[in-house]
Amino acid sequence: MAKKPTAKKSGALEKLKADLSAGTPGGAYVFYGPEAYLRDYYLKQLREKLVPEAFSTFNYHRVEGKDLSVQTLTEIAEALPMMAERTMIVVVDWDLFRLPEDQRRGLIALLEDLPEWCCLVFLYDTMAYQPNRTMKKLCKALSEHAQEVEFQAQDHSDLTAWIVRRFRALGKEIGRTEAEHLIFTCGDLMAGLIPEIEKLAAYAKGGAVTMRDIEDIADPVLSTEVFRLSDAVLKGDANQAANLLGNLLKMQTEPIMILAALGSQLRRIYTARIALDTGRDRLWLKDLWGMRSDYPAKLLLSAARRADRDWCAESVRRCEALDRRMKSEPGLDPQGELKLLLVQLEAGRR
Repeated sequence: MAKKPTAKKSGALEKLKADLSAGTPGGAYVFYGPEAYLRDYYLKQLREKLVPEAFSTFNYHRVEGKDLSVQTLTEIAEALPMMAERTMIVVVDWDLFRLPEDQRRGLIALLEDLPEWCCLVFLYDTMAYQPNRTMKKLCKALSEHAQEVEFQAQDHSDLTAWIVRRFRALGKEIGRTEAEHLIFTCGDLMAGLIPEIEKLAAYAKGGAVTMRDIEDIADPVLSTEVFRLSDAVLKGDANQAANLLGNLLKMQTEPIMILAALGSQLRRIYTARIALDTGRDRLWLKDLWGMRSDYPAKLLLSAARRADRDWCAESVRRCEALDRRMKSEPGLDPQGELKLLLVQLEAGRR
């Protein structure tokens, strides 16, 4: 189920925006979350507010967390700025909650007495930020002295408006439905959408981007390919289903990942079938799965109309059974089993 941002987390981002606008950035931050485009954008904004470009060599420091010691970090933090009011330190992928106890104590001391001229940012890029709540003193120090800013995927209305602006800047128009289909196809992270937008703007022959353009050239995320795969099964198109599975395997997608995505999609279709049978609408389905827009809910309901509840239940059961076998049976041919699963699912539709 999609993760919904909490009021506290969204409030942290709003405070960051307000502080940047007022020219009063804080002393310490934790930047994390999947939306790398927004994270990097605000990191750049923070740097521009704090560090004059002419003196960035002396006042801006970016260090990798691997092998970093609190002593080294403290020395950098305590160094006075040169020809500027503030310094900025970005520490990349430092697992704060795996530090030895003496290092944690030193970090807590640094956070509690961070020099007023220093802005310290713990940036999580390839590593997940996973606070260990059993380390109460460190959690308390971070909560009291640092702003933890999570960068999640944007609200779909904001994201759609952003897509329209990006295309317009490239001399193309895109309708709301097409923009929603692009999000469905390529995912809802700006960092992933930017190259797709640029590619589509160059590819589209007319003044507006069409559904056909998106289908022709956009690179779909795994969930979209699996949706197409399940849809082909529901339509009884065995050849298309086989081709889609073959393409995923040629791209070296792990069979267990394909199965997990397929099982997840079939569970969603099952709930959509239940919604149809019990008089519930897309809003119920949207809330159930934490969807950010109506578009995928409508597609799910459309897919569910092609199957009855028994087939949906059986398809989910088959996926769960194969998942257990893939994880427990040595010598199993996962690609062959996936192909057999599609045949069984398609046969059950006849």
